[in-house]
Amino acid sequence: MRLGTTFRRTPVFRFVRRLCSSVVLIGLLSSAATRALACDLCAIYTGIEQRESRTGIYASLAEQYSDYETLLRDGSDAPNPAGERMHSFITQVGAGYNFTPTLALQVNLPIVSRVFRRQEAAGIVDGDESGIGDLSLLGNWATYANVTENTVTRITLLGGLKLPSGNSRRIKEELSEAEGYESGVHGHDLALGSGSIDGIVGAQLFSSWQRVFVTATVQYVARTEGSFHYTYANDLLWSVGPGEFVALAHDYTLGVQAELSGETKGNDTLNGQKGSDTAITALYLGPDLRFTWGTSMGANLAVDLPVLQNNSALQLVPNFRLRGGLTWRF
Repeated sequence: MRLGTTFRRTPVFRFVRRLCSSVVLIGLLSSAATRALACDLCAIYTGIEQRESRTGIYASLAEQYSDYETLLRDGSDAPNPAGERMHSFITQVGAGYNFTPTLALQVNLPIVSRVFRRQEAAGIVDGDESGIGDLSLLGNWATYANVTENTVTRITLLGGLKLPSGNSRRIKEELSEAEGYESGVHGHDLALGSGSIDGIVGAQLFSSWQRVFVTATVQYVARTEGSFHYTYANDLLWSVGPGEFVALAHDYTLGVQAELSGETKGNDTLNGQKGSDTAITALYLGPDLRFTWGTSMGANLAVDLPVLQNNSALQLVPNFRLRGGLTWRF
């Protein structure tokens, strides 16, 4: 089980540590400012509740970059003489429609690009894989929304399907992995799609008290058999964290948050037989900046730093992840 000690010695970690210190300082200074509570609550309500519950069309764009350069065997650092690595870029293009203030339907199409180096039977190979991924169709239902003198709370449930629009040809490599060498970059890592129709369920929470807030999300992906009789394992994703609005106005809000996120999945199966190199339980911690403008725009920028990575067999795992997104309601 790896606790991220290698990453803490890198320049990226030192930069993020300075960023977190600055965020805390800004939060303390803003807490000392004298602001009317009624005005604060109005800004929070405008930026969160009204933006989330507006009817009509909305569009979104999100990006996640994952830097895979650490090779682990059963949770411990493993030698990497070939310098195996993978840089993953996933751009999510989304569009949706709020039929009512509580009911919405959205579609997300990922555009995936992965640049990698790995050990193969013929030697060390540099390559890339890019294209569209698996499209998802999701429904959102705001089951609870409440505003009091000091608080704003909103709970949303989601559910839908992931459809096989991405190219799954790389999964075929799982049928004929050569013996005599090991690699942390496999066909299931590079495939743009799974070839399966999968179910997605989840929930989101936003709750604030005066300037302090907390968010929580959970998402579960139930997998079915896809291309080449390969089945990705079911996947549980979650995040939670406290934050504070360091800037509040009628037209905009700016919040800073410390977010803990995690993922748990088991080993994939091929022709009904479980593999040994895909299970992982990971925890990430990092800052998340959240910005809203009026009732139309919402954006965020986050850094995920690994604090625990416990995997099975030999796998490449992320050194860090960068995430950002923008939503615009017309």
